[in-house]
Amino acid sequence: MQEMTRRIDISSKTVIFVTAFGILLWILFHILDIILLFFVAFILMSTLSPLVERLRKLGLPKILSVLLVFFLVMGGFIGLLTAGLTPLISQTSNLMQRLAETVNSLLQTNIIDHTVIQQEASRLSAQAVSFTVDLFKNLISWVSVLVVTIYMLLDREKMEDYVTSFFGKRQERVRKLLRKIEDKLGDWLRGQVVLSAAVGILVYLGLILLGVEFALPLAIIAALLEVVPVIGPIISAIPAILIGLTVSPLFAALIGGLYLAVQQIESHVIVPQFMKRAVGLNPLLIILAVSVGGRLLGIAGALLAVPISVVIQLIIQEGLNIRADGEI
Repeated sequence: MQEMTRRIDISSKTVIFVTAFGILLWILFHILDIILLFFVAFILMSTLSPLVERLRKLGLPKILSVLLVFFLVMGGFIGLLTAGLTPLISQTSNLMQRLAETVNSLLQTNIIDHTVIQQEASRLSAQAVSFTVDLFKNLISWVSVLVVTIYMLLDREKMEDYVTSFFGKRQERVRKLLRKIEDKLGDWLRGQVVLSAAVGILVYLGLILLGVEFALPLAIIAALLEVVPVIGPIISAIPAILIGLTVSPLFAALIGGLYLAVQQIESHVIVPQFMKRAVGLNPLLIILAVSVGGRLLGIAGALLAVPISVVIQLIIQEGLNIRADGEI
């Protein structure tokens, strides 16, 4: 029986390509935080650029339009934060104390070892301290994001020309894709701000009408967690329901009903008006994207999962359109 041997030749080009691809992946992995920083800046640029363009149409110079929009947005944010900071700090401190007492009273049972509860409380306190330290460290990153956003707003056209110059005859098609991505991301963030504000206001008014303590921090928690799709609103209801349990199960049920009613208003009124056009993703895909993003990149991944998914969807759609048009 004749032995047959197969010889596999691997060209030097293949080796170079595989090596270069591996090095590229290694580099991307180590600069992922920088990539995310620029992506967040790109989202902010996409959100603010329509305002800048409106000011430019009024005859203002570009640099003045950018700085005016930037300072108006930052001034409004700082003003709201300053106005609500004192009652927020006071109510949040009392809220954390009340939640601790509530959880402790609910866990008064022989089944649970109190030493375990104390250990978990100590661990959570340590994590809270670590989170606070990380928050101050991330302030530098946020300053970098704002600076990069300003430069992107100033050099938006030049950036488009530079990026599209690599695509030859498809240059104009890529430019349209970039504009479409900008529009989608801008619509998403503007819609998300309106959505969070609306949910926060509705929750605040509802809690005030029910006579729930700590309405302000609970409403802010609801507004902030609205950024996290699907699971955020569910998590935001837990502290309020725990506070309701200190009064009576019926009161807790009323609070749960309030959050459910706000969620229904959000799903059937606010989201169709502000978010459907911007996102256009299947809810199951959103859950999958948030889960994968959270697993890979933590909180940042969960928050950016939807805009990243929108970008990927647009790129895939454009690729399918190119293929349908018979372009090679």
